[in-house]
Amino acid sequence: MNSNENDVMFSMTEHNPFTGRIGEDYGFLSIMCPNVVTLTRNLGSAIAAWQPDTALQGLEIGCGTGLSTLSLLSQRENLHLRAFDASPVMLEQARENLAEYINAGRVEFIESDALDFLQQQPDASIDIVASNYTIHNFLHDYRDKVFAEILRVLRPGGLFANGDRFAMDDRAQHLASTQADVRHWFKAFTELERQDLLEDWIVHLLSDESPEHIMYSSTTLSTMRSLGFADVRSSYREGVDMLVTATKP
Repeated sequence: MNSNENDVMFSMTEHNPFTGRIGEDYGFLSIMCPNVVTLTRNLGSAIAAWQPDTALQGLEIGCGTGLSTLSLLSQRENLHLRAFDASPVMLEQARENLAEYINAGRVEFIESDALDFLQQQPDASIDIVASNYTIHNFLHDYRDKVFAEILRVLRPGGLFANGDRFAMDDRAQHLASTQADVRHWFKAFTELERQDLLEDWIVHLLSDESPEHIMYSSTTLSTMRSLGFADVRSSYREGVDMLVTATKP
């Protein structure tokens, strides 16, 4: 897949930032966003609790370096995943970090655009779809198509779990939260003398907050319900970090 195809989920003025320094040093996310640890663990727990005695075939959208992949696989032994991402630099790290699970045949890492991969899957062929801090990166129209494809590929009764950055519906509260995050980033990255990485994350944040990308919680859950998802709910929220689950009727 060429770079132009990889960038389709981002705005016309932004290349995929996860193919550069952000992807190379993605471990800094836990410094920037302490909630990532809790949200990633809760994502794995939600999948672990779903029909626990049934062997599941799952997809992970935007697996990155394998942080959430590890949470999913370590908390559920009867889960097999195909995990895909459009960033080769992050997939290289994922394959190294989860070599044990690859060798055990429990996960396959695939380089692919998210929508392209989903569109290639048969109807009602997947038990669970999981994602973590990925879908908020997508443009609105692209995101809605991804949601529709997730619903299509899930088997009846299948589960979709998404841990992500959901903008607060109260605009003033969301702005205050974002400003606090930026102040924290400046302090943390200055102490680590990584202003180069800080610059990349700030540029990316501006994209996330743009009208073409920003993912408000109530609007997103309403969209999922209108597409046909059932039991759409949030089981965890801390600031903008939220876990959403939904099922296919």
